[in-house]
Amino acid sequence: MPELPEVSALAGFVAEHAGGQHIVGVTVASLNVLTTYDPPASALVGRVLVAGGRYGKFLDLVTVPDGEPDGQPLHLTVHLARAGWLRWSDKISAVPPKMGGPIALRVRFEGGGGFDVTEAGTKKSVAAAIVTDPSQVPGIARLGPDAMGDDGTGLTLDALKSALAGRTGRIKNVLTDQTVLAGIGNAYSDEILHTAKISPFATAGKLDGAVLESLHSAIVSVLSGAIARTVGAGAARLKGEKRTGLRVHARTGLPCPVCGGTVAEVSFADRSFQYCPTCQTGGKLLADRRMSRLIK
Repeated sequence: MPELPEVSALAGFVAEHAGGQHIVGVTVASLNVLTTYDPPASALVGRVLVAGGRYGKFLDLVTVPDGEPDGQPLHLTVHLARAGWLRWSDKISAVPPKMGGPIALRVRFEGGGGFDVTEAGTKKSVAAAIVTDPSQVPGIARLGPDAMGDDGTGLTLDALKSALAGRTGRIKNVLTDQTVLAGIGNAYSDEILHTAKISPFATAGKLDGAVLESLHSAIVSVLSGAIARTVGAGAARLKGEKRTGLRVHARTGLPCPVCGGTVAEVSFADRSFQYCPTCQTGGKLLADRRMSRLIK
């Protein structure tokens, strides 16, 4: 799943490659991908891409009318969900993609380049919207404070304290709740908790003192490091760049690069997370419901 660093990189990549260009074609190739209908997708044709940004894990591409830099902006927002991605091509086909295939949305620019929003698998969760204000997208309107802060340099310690105050859920779940903190998903929450040496099952609202400071430092360092690794990376390389920087996520059974212990996993019906028992839980293995059922 693309998270804050990858979405930031995708926004910068599209802005670099298509900024200032006219949109010459928009094709919706999935019945479920577009969540808005007014204005229609065709309203983007003829407009100029002027900026790329993000809200949490939502990609935001900003367009204005041709010849009117101060005109009413239209935003194309895209949430790539778990299995979505953005594929850029310097010479994208003008032939519309087939309905029902892996391509959900295609946008073409005057320079011949463009991108496809794709989604693997049969569960279609990628969502796009065309709005005059990103806050009109319900998922964006519900976002909590950004995990990289208002200025993009990192969340403040006070903001983190406020976000976690009174939270009775496990810190792993709270970190990935976009209404609490925007931008962190399954992979980077694993990395953050490992860096901070905090159990994924710790109660979020009970973290204080040095533990909370360690969590704050880990959020800033892990996300800043991931963003630094993705700067200038092409869209096709971002997944690989993400994997190279992971220390525990998706590394079940491999040695922890910090202590040499074995990375463990907790599995659920449709997801899993990884942690190091030695670094994070005092050597204790966390309860894995799926494995418990198998043992019974």
